[in-house]
Amino acid sequence: MKRVLVTGTAGFIGFYLARLLLEEGFVVHGYDAITDYYDVTLKERRNQMLLQSPGYSFTHATLEENGTFDRVAAEFAPDIIVHLAGQAGVRYSLENPRAYLDSNLVGTFNVMEAARQLQVEHLLMASTSSVYGANEEMPFRETDKADTQLTFYAATKKANESMAHSYAHLWNIPTTMFRFFTVYGPWGRPDMALFKFTKGIFEGTPIDIYNHGDMYRDFTYVEDLVRGIRLLMDAVPGGPETAVEGDTLSPAAPYRVVNIGNSDKVRLMDFIEAIEAETGISAKRNYMEMQKGDVFATWADASLLRNLTGYAPKTDVRDGVAKFVKWYRDYYRV
Repeated sequence: MKRVLVTGTAGFIGFYLARLLLEEGFVVHGYDAITDYYDVTLKERRNQMLLQSPGYSFTHATLEENGTFDRVAAEFAPDIIVHLAGQAGVRYSLENPRAYLDSNLVGTFNVMEAARQLQVEHLLMASTSSVYGANEEMPFRETDKADTQLTFYAATKKANESMAHSYAHLWNIPTTMFRFFTVYGPWGRPDMALFKFTKGIFEGTPIDIYNHGDMYRDFTYVEDLVRGIRLLMDAVPGGPETAVEGDTLSPAAPYRVVNIGNSDKVRLMDFIEAIEAETGISAKRNYMEMQKGDVFATWADASLLRNLTGYAPKTDVRDGVAKFVKWYRDYYRV
């Protein structure tokens, strides 16, 4: 089977993708800095689970360390690189923008350089629905203009897309950028809404509800998301013969952008009520104004993913919430 280098494997999405690839028989090398942006123990637990597989090896280092990723990639000799590592979080980018500069720009440049040197078969990299920024027409389509990012996090991800296109053009590196839409599920990040809401409900502390709950998100269950990534690994962008209906395939490079979302706009209050129903506890609600940099709604048009792979994420948000709450009860023994 092919050799896949995955960055961010101690992270939420990277853990699930690495686990899926290992189950399918791929040889996987993980690369993660295991920073203290959130609970390091959670990251270490994920990584320890992956290390139980004989097909998995791991490097603990930052991407921005000069020369480290180049050396690791050269030694592992991957066929495919999936770049998921980076500084995440819309709201944290208001507090510490330099972390995004270092990780998302310098770190991503180092990944692209390694892909260039090794001439990998396919480079896949994470972007975000946040690049749509101030766009109001929904659902969001990959062909929509996306030049009005509202946070520095989103700006770094849009920069990644532009950087990747230039490298795909200059060095003929087949490259796919995927834009995520509000990923959730067991082993999720503590800074995300589902985790914070569930924690607050169980602990009896107020949960902060921005814009008084009048917000909508396209919640994407994590196993659906990584299934989409796995299938996109085989949808290698190339010449016109690789194009499909509604494609974003660049006329100047083997490069495309793909949304991965559930294509289902869910009201935030309905999401909270699903958590309350699953826990059997009513939340103490702290209604707040819209936070700086936030957007009113996200909603994916995922038809390109379906046209490329035949797959569409389908987990109902109530089922996904139930799985998360079960995991939370078991993990934290509540």
